[in-house]
Amino acid sequence: METAALIVVLVIALALFFDFTNGFHDTANAMATPIATGALKPKTAVLLAAGLNLVGAFLSTEVSQTVSHGIIREEGLQDQASIFLPMIFAGLIGAITWNMLTWLLGLPSSSSHALFGGLIGATLVGVGVGGIDFGAVLSKIILPALIAPVTAGLIAFAATKIAYSITRRYDNKPDGRDGFRWGQIFTSSMVALAHGTNDAQKTMGVITLALITVGWQSRDQADPYLWVIIACAVTIALGTYLGGWRIIRTLGKGLTEVKPAQGFSAESSTAATILASSYFGFALSTTQVASGSVIGSGLGRRGSTVRWRTAGRIAIGWLLTLPAAGAVGAFAALLITWLGPWGIAIDTVLALGVIIGLFLRSRKDAVTHANAMSDVAESGLAVELPDTPPPTRRQQRIEQAKAEAKARAAAREKAKADAKKAADDRKKSSKGKSAKKDAAASTGEESK
Repeated sequence: METAALIVVLVIALALFFDFTNGFHDTANAMATPIATGALKPKTAVLLAAGLNLVGAFLSTEVSQTVSHGIIREEGLQDQASIFLPMIFAGLIGAITWNMLTWLLGLPSSSSHALFGGLIGATLVGVGVGGIDFGAVLSKIILPALIAPVTAGLIAFAATKIAYSITRRYDNKPDGRDGFRWGQIFTSSMVALAHGTNDAQKTMGVITLALITVGWQSRDQADPYLWVIIACAVTIALGTYLGGWRIIRTLGKGLTEVKPAQGFSAESSTAATILASSYFGFALSTTQVASGSVIGSGLGRRGSTVRWRTAGRIAIGWLLTLPAAGAVGAFAALLITWLGPWGIAIDTVLALGVIIGLFLRSRKDAVTHANAMSDVAESGLAVELPDTPPPTRRQQRIEQAKAEAKARAAAREKAKADAKKAADDRKKSSKGKSAKKDAAASTGEESK
């Protein structure tokens, strides 16, 4: 029992560290676009996101129940604590390793899928196929992963189109629709709040699963303990405050040049999708939703360009996240299966080595709030907005009408000039004939 208690402590510590990485990994979901458009200064944005993540963590436990009473079959867990606890530990190692690697690469991958992949991979090695509820994995994880980004992108596309169509009178403003900057403060706050209701719950679910496994919490109690909620809320808020500036840079300027109306639309779509998923208990990837919304808003603004190469890199990261984290989790679980307690010790040392190594590597080209948006860091904007936006269809019609009016005016002036010239020519011709007649008459008189 003492060994199990020690492993539970290790699992809780590792789960909270994962929660911390989840916070700084997903800060960009809420705050990349308001930082990009200048609606919020970088440090102000991450402070606001941290506070709202903290609040959001207390608002729902549906996603926590999906993790603790969903993907892993908890029947008989208390009889197999010596097996399941190390598997949870190994799964967390897989999730953290993938989170740190993608953070270093500035790739907005899914912390949620990293967690689920690690847990599934470790459970398959340690327990077998029977330890996974694949129906819950399909309905609560896989399907939302496929549907949510597309849905969020379509909503953001439509919202951007509507936003620009109903504010056409602002077409001639340099960056268009400045008022949306104020709206972004509200919508980005909603995304941060929604993130707390979804992502903080996953770590709560892992800790609750560990407590159920060792018999410190009843299987019939679905909700996590209050101290678990507080610990996870504070940890994810701290990670959010430190800010994942590498990923903020990718989402804020790597996918498309974000303008206020686009940012407002993308954040509204992201918040609505995440809140709806939290209500139904879907363990959604907020990163995928945010990325889909940004792409949809980029497609919705005329003249905007989506950097599909970057979008392709992100999509590849999405596809690799669950199997890659699962492979690392499975390897860590394999060491434990082969070596027992020594395997746990080796996993701990390897995990610390990977985390420290990736962190030290990141210091060689550090990205902070001061240089995340380096091209216009002083103003806090992520992109330089052009002095004149590309013409809308309405502007094109106006310019065409002006050109046609100018052409008609020029034609009238030319016709007047031609008529005047013709009149002058006739007058000159008439004067010439009159002069000849006078000369002829004068010559006749002289001869007489």
